[in-house]
Amino acid sequence: MIEYVVPENIDDRILTRSALCLAGGGLLGFPSDTSWSLACSLNSKEGIKKLRRLSGERDERHFTLLCSDISQFGDFCSLDNTRFRLIKRLSPGPYVFILNTLSGTDKELGLRRKELGVRIPNHPVPLAVIKTLGYPLYSITAKRGMIISGEKSVQNGPEEAENENREFAPIPEEDLFEGGWELDEIDGLDMILDPGEEQQRIFSTILDLTGDEALPLRRGAGPWPI
Repeated sequence: MIEYVVPENIDDRILTRSALCLAGGGLLGFPSDTSWSLACSLNSKEGIKKLRRLSGERDERHFTLLCSDISQFGDFCSLDNTRFRLIKRLSPGPYVFILNTLSGTDKELGLRRKELGVRIPNHPVPLAVIKTLGYPLYSITAKRGMIISGEKSVQNGPEEAENENREFAPIPEEDLFEGGWELDEIDGLDMILDPGEEQQRIFSTILDLTGDEALPLRRGAGPWPI
């Protein structure tokens, strides 16, 4: 179901329906400051299960925790002063930060590794949804090759999923969506928030902050080094 929105003045009724959809284990599509995203509530195990099945990805660095402010990161990830200052400098914006999770977070969220990608998007639609829901979103980039019109998604092989040191290849531009109406073909998506404008087909910069220095895993819309 497509709901047309004005990003700077989203109808409260649409936000309420979006929050109820997510809380009930539904999947939501929306624009961000990079490209289109698909998300579920991080507080919904059923939603997370659906999102993983839809994505077909085994490497969880393809999944991102979307928050409305940095304080939400601290509920799930280890964040010292150095990392806090860097994230605050680059957020909101087109950056995903890979952080070590707090003890127990990996089991609580069913993660295969003790790392989590987090970011604050610079776009009013996801920020409004997160604030209305009152909980972060677990998200992936919407791209062609997912489960569309009943087709099966292609999963990475074990040897690719277990290679933790590789850099992420940029998502080919032709694999990203432009219009919200295109997402309507994705099987299992419950709602789409569409501003009625074509979205840029770009991707975020991924920075690994689990070590002593920030390591770029993928160079995207966010400049690096800064």
